[in-house]
Amino acid sequence: MLFNSTEFLVFFALFLAGFAVVRNSLRARNWLLLVASYGFYAAWDYRFTGLLLATSLLDFTLARAIDRSTLPGRRRALVAVSVTINLGVLGLFKYLNFFRESFAALLQAGGWETHWRAWQIILPVGVSFYTFQSISYVVDVYRRQMPASRELVPFLAYVAFFPQLVAGPIERGKHLLPQFTRTLVITRQGVEAGLWLILWGLFKKVALADNLAPLVDLVYRPATTSGPAVVLGTIAFALQIYCDFSGYTDVARGVARLLGFELLLNFNLPYFATSLRDFWNRWHISLSTWIRDYLYFPLGGSRRGTGRTYLNLAVTMLICGLWHGAAVNYVLWGAWHGLGLMVNHGWRSLRPDRAPLPAFLGWGLTAAFVLFGWLLFRAESLDQIIQLTRALADPQLPTWWRPYLGNLVVLALPLVAMQAWQWRTGRLDAPLTLQPWPRAILQGALVVVLIAFWSAEAAPFIYFQF
Repeated sequence: MLFNSTEFLVFFALFLAGFAVVRNSLRARNWLLLVASYGFYAAWDYRFTGLLLATSLLDFTLARAIDRSTLPGRRRALVAVSVTINLGVLGLFKYLNFFRESFAALLQAGGWETHWRAWQIILPVGVSFYTFQSISYVVDVYRRQMPASRELVPFLAYVAFFPQLVAGPIERGKHLLPQFTRTLVITRQGVEAGLWLILWGLFKKVALADNLAPLVDLVYRPATTSGPAVVLGTIAFALQIYCDFSGYTDVARGVARLLGFELLLNFNLPYFATSLRDFWNRWHISLSTWIRDYLYFPLGGSRRGTGRTYLNLAVTMLICGLWHGAAVNYVLWGAWHGLGLMVNHGWRSLRPDRAPLPAFLGWGLTAAFVLFGWLLFRAESLDQIIQLTRALADPQLPTWWRPYLGNLVVLALPLVAMQAWQWRTGRLDAPLTLQPWPRAILQGALVVVLIAFWSAEAAPFIYFQF
């Protein structure tokens, strides 16, 4: 069930009607959220609701046992069981096909013919997100940063909360779980903010990302051999993946806000970053902070010398790449960003008392680095990465560059204008500062555009495949 589908609009309208009736009853509200969330997930594939329920029950039980125990060894063993099983589930569904196919290719390269039965494991939608969410909850209980939940229904609803279930943000238990056990306060300001987030998020997805997709495909399928074409196509993809993913997050946060819930901010003008470290403080914030808190810091962070810091950065970003999938392009993308963060760290350590790079120069270098990273991310094979990289040296303009650039500019302008406004005001909710009439005109224009571009066959969000 996609946010950008009529099916979801009907689902959410019916849910709101029921929510309005029961929202003052904590028990009834959580039951409604739980049933609706599992129904939302079952719309993708009902067979995987059992997996979601099983892992949730496991972590609920283990967290309570960890919370009650005072024996360090027992507590470590219990948290290890949770992490092992969750990562095992994630690895089974996400990486088994890759390793099976790689092993078969290795055997064939050695002259051994394989005639294995052709079978593929289906990736449950959202498994990467709710698995990390559950792991962080159990680890936080282990660290005594929060108590274990003693009520099953609120916990199950927290793990399966439908606005952010399939593509985040990856919530922390200490932030979201208490919201299921308190009285919700729904204000006019919250409703206005929620509606704006939904409108702007859908606009980015339906009007921008989905219309940028054909421009990207023109360059990447098949791969072109022209440098300017690669640059244009990669810029288009950078805008597409941002509008697509941040659009989903905006809708998720907006839907939650209408219900009185607050989700984590996941994007904060990432393409305005002036360093790679700054970029990762702004892009997919819930994942980058998760990896920092549950991987980079436990590995030692930057506390064990320069060499260990570089190793930790490399390992962390390689795992970040693998989180997206078991494919060479994601591994190279993670390694590329790991290398960039090492250079960023080294530069800062060599110049601790000197002024940073001029903002414009820092922005340009960061943008160029991130764009090449998106080339690695979007390419479909190592051969294509090599071909596209070699093509960058060819200055020949493709015959279609004028209409391509025209379409790219038209699609980029609304995003650039909005984000420049947000940047200058220092407020992501800048449109809500308008007077009622200008705000109504802006929102009305977004509605008209959405109606014009709304499709009966809604395009999936990019991050659903992760």
